[in-house]
Amino acid sequence: MARSSSKNLQTYLWNGLDSRKRVISGEQEGPTPAFVKTLLRRQGITVTKVRKKPRQGSFFAKPVKPKDIALVSRQIATLIAAGIPIAQSIAAISKGSDNPRLGEMLTKIRRDVESGMNFSGAIRRYPGHFDRLYVNLVSVGEESGTLDHLMMKVASYLERIEEIKGKIKAAMFYPLMVIFVAITIIAIMMLFVIPEFEKLFNSFGAGLPTLTRFMLDCSRWFQEYWYFFMAYLAIGFIVLRYIYKRSAKMQFMMDRIILHLPIFGPVLRKATVARFCRTLATMFGAGVPLVDALGAVAGASGNQVYYNATYQIRRDVSTGRPLEASMAQTKLFPSMVLQMVATGEETGELESMLNKTSDYFENEVNDAVDAMSSLIEPIMIVLLGGIVGTIVVAMYLPIFKLAAAF
Repeated sequence: MARSSSKNLQTYLWNGLDSRKRVISGEQEGPTPAFVKTLLRRQGITVTKVRKKPRQGSFFAKPVKPKDIALVSRQIATLIAAGIPIAQSIAAISKGSDNPRLGEMLTKIRRDVESGMNFSGAIRRYPGHFDRLYVNLVSVGEESGTLDHLMMKVASYLERIEEIKGKIKAAMFYPLMVIFVAITIIAIMMLFVIPEFEKLFNSFGAGLPTLTRFMLDCSRWFQEYWYFFMAYLAIGFIVLRYIYKRSAKMQFMMDRIILHLPIFGPVLRKATVARFCRTLATMFGAGVPLVDALGAVAGASGNQVYYNATYQIRRDVSTGRPLEASMAQTKLFPSMVLQMVATGEETGELESMLNKTSDYFENEVNDAVDAMSSLIEPIMIVLLGGIVGTIVVAMYLPIFKLAAAF
């Protein structure tokens, strides 16, 4: 019954007068407006108006991002360490949140906790924001009485992972932006600029260079079929994305190709290895058994190739095989990682060795991203200049030829 009444609670906005007849207002939860009025009267407040709080989680509201979850985790850890109960901690954070969707989600979690559900069970209802690793760490913290420590640990973990992701996204944003600009410029030239040159060339009545004729043919084709071309591109992208999300084989094939790309591949491989080590260190350090920890690590890998490999490692470890030997069999981990894991297993310092390995590869990713950015920038400029320059030369060749004839 407690859970049912908790789910029926609504948030109401109220206006009223205090004992000194001053105008005041606020928010109050309750099942009905009458209940809210009665509750406020007991506090000495003369209620003038009560209305249901409008739903803020609209389509245009900010989404809940991993960095929001990291910040909330750190805030909860701080409040719990200060002796504040978990439900009150969540309530305080939800009221102070400037993200309506996050505030609404935290409010629902707090209601579940107040109804008797443990915190790990409440957040398990939101797998899109709290993955298996997060839930497992919270569950371990609740059982061991070290929830504040583990929440702080998971906050640090999320921040480090998001930092690496942000670096890679920033490095990939520039070339994607240049490609988009190049496609836009080419489309404008094909649709509007080259047709004007074609009218000029028709007035010459003379033969055109091969490159110019090729560009004119491309322009005519693009003018006639550009909408089909764009439609095919959009449909192809949607279909590939649909298949990728629902086909493990497709994900494996694409992720394997990405890992072997000439410039991005090594960076993504190092980032994945860093995430693997950091996640395993966090889980193992929290007291989660190695076999269970590897199951959570697989889901956090972010790459289907390493996902499959991690489950293969998990099967081997569950039969008593050493972690280092199981990892070596996949042929996906550098020798330095294998040596550090072997040392950690021998000395009983596996968590420390994994964290050091993750630190090393995160630094490698940072350096590689910086180097990649400085390398990609001139390449993309040359590529864009070459494409536009070729079109310009093709259009001016007949003019130069005609000027030379005179």
